[in-house]
Amino acid sequence: MGRNLQSGERLRPVDLARGHGLSTQAVRNYEEAGILPAAGRTPHGYRTYTSLHAAALRAFLALVPGHGHQTATSIMRAVNQGAAEEAFRLIDESHVQLLDDRRTLQNVENALRDLEPTTGSEPGAGSAPAAVSGPGGTFIGPLADKLGIRPATLRKWERAGLVCPRRDPLTGYRVYDEADVRDARLAHQLRRGGYLLEQIAPLIAQVRTAGGLEPLEAALCDWHGRLSARGRAMLTGAAELEAYLSVPPCRNGA
Repeated sequence: MGRNLQSGERLRPVDLARGHGLSTQAVRNYEEAGILPAAGRTPHGYRTYTSLHAAALRAFLALVPGHGHQTATSIMRAVNQGAAEEAFRLIDESHVQLLDDRRTLQNVENALRDLEPTTGSEPGAGSAPAAVSGPGGTFIGPLADKLGIRPATLRKWERAGLVCPRRDPLTGYRVYDEADVRDARLAHQLRRGGYLLEQIAPLIAQVRTAGGLEPLEAALCDWHGRLSARGRAMLTGAAELEAYLSVPPCRNGA
């Protein structure tokens, strides 16, 4: 069974709204979305809420920062429909996602740590001309050999925007400068970690925009901070949800 109205003090929509900086329409919308239990009605048809609704609203607003609006809505709907196990499953999925995001960050940091300063490589016999156009450049064959991948893989990465080699004006061969080699090595590390090209592309773009790996330290620190804030928000949301679940509902209706 879902959660019914609790007997006790009656609250108006404005009473629920003002404590959270919400509009009364937002409170009504939350009720219609199933985030709050159904309101009681006065003989004249006006909505009335109780401390149960107040606890539900606090729980929802506390769940949003850690789980997101959509998942928080689904959690509250499940609880209000009497499907607590479904709510717990949704919470578990959010924790799994947070753990996966932490592992992603760790793998990115490991990949960046493994990147050593690169130097240009001379092209191998038969793979390209004997000289490169510009200092510090290498061609597709030697770079592929150095990474242990096929040249076709580098061409695929180029189409995905992970590397952006220039073309030698005389031969038309791709020329990878030191930044391109760095990007290719970073992409290779992340691919070995099981990440998709579309997941890697934003990081490569950030490295490229920053002009190197060092400026990414602030971004990685911010990433750590956001994951920690999400974890703490999940704890706060869990506490408020437990408080809501602990409010004894009226089994006989309003």
